[in-house]
Amino acid sequence: MDARALWNRYKACLCDCPKVGLSVDYSRMDFPDNFFESMGPAIGEAFKEMAALEKGAIANPDEKRMVGHYWLRAPELAPQPELAKAIKDALAAIKKFAKAVHAGKIKPPKAPRFKNVLVIGIGGSALGPQFVSKALGGPKDRMRAFFFDNTDPDGIDHTLSQIGADLKATLCVVISKSGGTPETRNGMLEAKAAFERAKLPFAKHAVAVTGEGSKMDLVAVDEGWLARFPMWDWVGGRTSELAAVGLLPAALQGLDIDGMLRGAKAMDEATRVADARANPAAILALMWHHAGGGKGAKDMVILPYKDRLELFSKYLQQLVMESLGKERDLQGNVVHQGIAVYGNKGSTDQHAYVQQLRDGVPNFFATFIEVLRDRGARSIQVEDGVTSGDFLSGFLQGTRRALYENGRQSMTLTVDKLDAQTVGKLIALYERAVGLYASLVGINAYHQPGVEAGKKAAGAVIDLQRKIVAHLHAHKNKGFTSEELAIAIGAGEQTESVHLILRHLAANPDHKIKAKPGKTPFETKYAG
Repeated sequence: MDARALWNRYKACLCDCPKVGLSVDYSRMDFPDNFFESMGPAIGEAFKEMAALEKGAIANPDEKRMVGHYWLRAPELAPQPELAKAIKDALAAIKKFAKAVHAGKIKPPKAPRFKNVLVIGIGGSALGPQFVSKALGGPKDRMRAFFFDNTDPDGIDHTLSQIGADLKATLCVVISKSGGTPETRNGMLEAKAAFERAKLPFAKHAVAVTGEGSKMDLVAVDEGWLARFPMWDWVGGRTSELAAVGLLPAALQGLDIDGMLRGAKAMDEATRVADARANPAAILALMWHHAGGGKGAKDMVILPYKDRLELFSKYLQQLVMESLGKERDLQGNVVHQGIAVYGNKGSTDQHAYVQQLRDGVPNFFATFIEVLRDRGARSIQVEDGVTSGDFLSGFLQGTRRALYENGRQSMTLTVDKLDAQTVGKLIALYERAVGLYASLVGINAYHQPGVEAGKKAAGAVIDLQRKIVAHLHAHKNKGFTSEELAIAIGAGEQTESVHLILRHLAANPDHKIKAKPGKTPFETKYAG
């Protein structure tokens, strides 16, 4: 396509939304001329389903739950007044608590005030807060943010070493809807042990964000934690950044949570428009459908040209892949849906995987994210008449052009500036795009049976480990190979799992299991 034709296509395929300071350029997607017309009935039905969801329909039929993350930034839309009140009350409580912490009215026993916030969570209870902290944080923050977002002991130790002697001035926000999520529970217990080693009372440093009556809620009440904030069953973890899950850590850090909520509300209003070409969320969903043939046949590469958006692709991995990665559709048919998401940031990627994007296997489509404002002040010139931000913009445009010239599809999402409202807009935009796409392909975007299956399988491994340790300690000084031990505990069909567990046990001192190497790993003898 020549330059004039490309310019005309750009003009025809730019969804400009000046009220929210955002535009989506989808001119470099190769959809056919009749695509929007052919998808009209499907996207029209998706709009209807989304409207019903916002009005309180049972949008998660597996669990018979409403899906209400849109109400978090517009409580007046909640279908019952008690829900609206709960949202408003929670926001007021978050602001009141953060203000008291910042003023030193709520303070730790052995320090003048809290200086750090340690967020303990997993998945949606950590990815959103981490993304926002990176995107909006800075040297003027009221508190420094740290995260336990895994059950990796070395990672926990590394974070604790960064906090160091300031542990006495650290507030822990423990986030788990059920209170029984193993990674979060483990992180809480590790934090509690660290406080106890420092002779600090954990309860006077702890806050819970959890479901009413959950295991964690009961622990927090029993131990006298500083505060408890709600998680509701109608807000999923991956869409909870604008609930207490994300707003409490952000408020403590000193970020503009009202701005995030305003931005999300404005984007919700912009993406309720029932004209697909004027609706940026609908355009994203339709382009995803086109690129992957409605089957997720191509990966989604997210390329934000802004360092502060570095974690956005990681955040979107969960939002998109957990929502859309489903084995069955709403009718129970096996469909194996999903879209793989990955990305880092520009122009770093031009020295990394852009080489493959341009010249390698064409199994993706890209989304460039452009922020027009470089910084809050004037920039120096790194070359005559050129700033470092000019180079960043040039690299974005150059990469977009290079990909297109080699038949690679892309979209460009442009925002005016990066602030709290923009972050809220980006979160709301992709939340709605995911919901619309799920309707297009007929799946439930709001459950996660695969995650639950993984948790059950992990629990079975831990149960097997307990049997292994008990047997070895009951037969001290007697060595067993993996196969011998599996048979001895009646788990012959799980020999591989027994072998993997033994290998891990012997590598760590915690359970006092020793290994005597054999000629091969399978002849190694293990003893308690």
